[in-house]
Amino acid sequence: MVIVFALLALALVAALYGYLWRRLVRDTTTSWGRPREIATVVFVVGPVLMLAALFAEVGHAPFVLRRTLAWPGFLWMALSLYLLPAVVAGEVLRPLVSRLVDRFGFGRPEPERPEGQPSQPAGTTPQALGPTRRLVVSRMVGGTAATAAAATVGYGTYGVLRGPRVRRVTVPLAKLPRAAHGYRIAVVSDIHLGPILGRGFAQRVVDTINATQPDLIAVVGDLVDGSVKDLGPAAAPLTQLSARHGAYFVTGNHEYFSGAAQWVEEIRRLGLRPLENARTELARFDLAGVNDIAGEGTGQGPDFDRALGGRDPARACVLLAHQPVQIHEAVRHHVDLQLSGHTHGGQLWPGNLIATEVNPTVAGLDRYGDTQLYVSRGAGAWGPPTRVRAPSDITVVELASKQA
Repeated sequence: MVIVFALLALALVAALYGYLWRRLVRDTTTSWGRPREIATVVFVVGPVLMLAALFAEVGHAPFVLRRTLAWPGFLWMALSLYLLPAVVAGEVLRPLVSRLVDRFGFGRPEPERPEGQPSQPAGTTPQALGPTRRLVVSRMVGGTAATAAAATVGYGTYGVLRGPRVRRVTVPLAKLPRAAHGYRIAVVSDIHLGPILGRGFAQRVVDTINATQPDLIAVVGDLVDGSVKDLGPAAAPLTQLSARHGAYFVTGNHEYFSGAAQWVEEIRRLGLRPLENARTELARFDLAGVNDIAGEGTGQGPDFDRALGGRDPARACVLLAHQPVQIHEAVRHHVDLQLSGHTHGGQLWPGNLIATEVNPTVAGLDRYGDTQLYVSRGAGAWGPPTRVRAPSDITVVELASKQA
């Protein structure tokens, strides 16, 4: 069944790319010349690189291979995602464009071909006669679709590479004492250091966090996509994180794909404090952290009783948990605020629609009973280094006392 499903999926991918090739390449060129040949090669090599990059990433291929395939493969994936709806939208607009072309006389009419006679005068070529109106329409519609898709991906990639922007959110907590009013937690998730985002990106994230001058830093999972051996140098700037009460870390699902135990030790060496189903009592409230759900397969999953059991219920509690779906256990344990990531805000529209189906909250602040949940869109990106309608962020959560 797996093989049948894979073959059907490949057939569907081939059919979709065949449709895109027909509209963007065949219909916009007149014959098998250099432009059509080059574009056809791109439409063959692009999907191959995309699938190779995806399989290399999920199959944990050698890092040098992942790094070689990542840029072209994942950018082609993002471009494909927006080429298809752009070309489909072009089908809807094609009749209108055709009428405008006819009205303003662009191109020559389609030649009538009497039976048994050539479609153009002897000794001439289609290029010499000029493009037909049908060709003009195809080029206008196809060119606009390709430009729109490329511009969308280009801007979304620029948004990731320039680094996350700072968001500020005020969260009132009923149990927070007046002395802790205005306490600031810098929340960062989903940095995804890997074959594309490396040391330079980590430095931008660190600089952005430090510029907010937080009281505490919370790194809520999915820091890396690779081993300590491959990505240790990329994560080195984390040693520069600076906050009055330190920096804390909990695992995300990608840590368990990358050697969670080694990364926890590396994080500790870099100066952050891992909270592995653990709690620390700060001066004004409790800070707890639980492992990600992905650790359950190796006996390292979340243990809310261990992290939250036996605490003073009169004290406010802030919980670091990578996935928003962990909110239900947080409610059961009377947590006041859970800080999460994981969703990327959908990362690539319309991915937010899918994220909404599998997460209680995709981004922002929400309330579940007496527990509030804040979900960051994350600082980096997984797969394509691109975000569309889901900008990356580092959030400064300012705690507010209702007694102030």
